[in-house]
Amino acid sequence: MNAQPQRIEHQLTDKGYVPVYTTAVIEQPWSNYTPIDHDVWAQLFERQQKILVGRASQAFLDAQRAMRMSAHEIPKFDELNRTLRAATGWELVGVQGLLPELDFFDHLANRRFPVTWWIRKPDQMDYLSEPDLFHDLFGHVPLLMNPVFADYMQAYGRGGVKAHGIGPEALANLTRLYWYTAEFGLIRDPDGLRIYGSGILSSKGESIHCLESDAPNRIGFDLERIMRTRYRIDTYQKTYFVIDSFEQLFEATQPDFRPIYARLALQDSIPAGDVLDTDLVYHRGSGEGWLADGDV
Repeated sequence: MNAQPQRIEHQLTDKGYVPVYTTAVIEQPWSNYTPIDHDVWAQLFERQQKILVGRASQAFLDAQRAMRMSAHEIPKFDELNRTLRAATGWELVGVQGLLPELDFFDHLANRRFPVTWWIRKPDQMDYLSEPDLFHDLFGHVPLLMNPVFADYMQAYGRGGVKAHGIGPEALANLTRLYWYTAEFGLIRDPDGLRIYGSGILSSKGESIHCLESDAPNRIGFDLERIMRTRYRIDTYQKTYFVIDSFEQLFEATQPDFRPIYARLALQDSIPAGDVLDTDLVYHRGSGEGWLADGDV
């Protein structure tokens, strides 16, 4: 881990913004953070802490408290790692930006979570094309303290390594699973639907949109349904999938996915905003659902 840190982001080309990938693993250059960097962290942290009251899953809130993150300054990876290793055996590794798929899967499979070392600029407070330190650290890392979710993430990484060897269609199916769970997942808590996906937890607008807007669909967890469902990266989500528990999520990753990939190869993908007659659809902000065709 001796590479000099760089800030690697999307590049503007004649085809628009395209992602740039990096494989470097680096030490967190904590002493290089400026007062502006720490202030951006503080503003984002305090804003999301307020917004997530009554919206974030209890498991996330409990895990975040256990990690003792605060708005005071950007957390140090090595200090968080002592807590994480003791709780679930995970550790954080510093990266410069987006990783190639296989590198990302390999890290997860070995209980290493890649965290982008740099944080967004003050004029990017509300939107950023790629994951930065706040998205990764605030949104993803706390739930790695939860033993069941931590096991799910490792199982996902192992599945990703396998899917990468099968082909692009299998990889697309598996990527949708990550998108609709780790990034944009909802969970049924005793008090109603709550957020556990990092892409929501780290976003002011989406934290409100996912639970309180009438626009998106909220559909009960179905592994193959998720793997068929397309998504957009440049708008709020049109569909969110709801799990009953992290145990349900982990158990879904246990079977061999090869037969599933074979079945899905014979079916069309589903547009992000579509609702099927067999979908269990949830009321806005509640834990009560009904079948889309009205059979309940």
